[in-house]
Amino acid sequence: MVELKMPQKEVIIKVIKNQPSKTHTVLSSLLAVSNEFHYIPKNSIQLIAEYTKKTVNDVWGVASFYTNFRFTPPGKSTLDVCWGPSCHLMGAQKLLKDVHKLLGINEEGETDDGKITLRYSTCLGACAHAPVCAIDHKLFGKTSINEIKDRINDI
Repeated sequence: MVELKMPQKEVIIKVIKNQPSKTHTVLSSLLAVSNEFHYIPKNSIQLIAEYTKKTVNDVWGVASFYTNFRFTPPGKSTLDVCWGPSCHLMGAQKLLKDVHKLLGINEEGETDDGKITLRYSTCLGACAHAPVCAIDHKLFGKTSINEIKDRINDI
């Protein structure tokens, strides 16, 4: 396990102890840490286990059950590419292949420089504008790879 720097460890403990609810559970502690860091740092699992008097396996069991928890830091910006039915019909699969090539990654995740997190979305709620993407929750439709290139150049 990678050892956290002392200030981060102290912040994790503070976050766990200062949850707004009176009852502190494994799940509420994981949510509090995730809200603070936008991911679950590895050492927080041990700290949550100690605080809630559970085993590390108990905490990992809860953390790994929920797909919304991530265990690596997110990129500075997030690119969501919709691959729902409407977007799929309008070329999302080819767009995703082009995005993978552009970012130098083969699946969801972060670019090597940590600047962009690529996420697949089953629906971004703008089907009439398919294919749809979002950068940091700002939607844009009728998307092409050239438009994505232009939008991420500043990132």
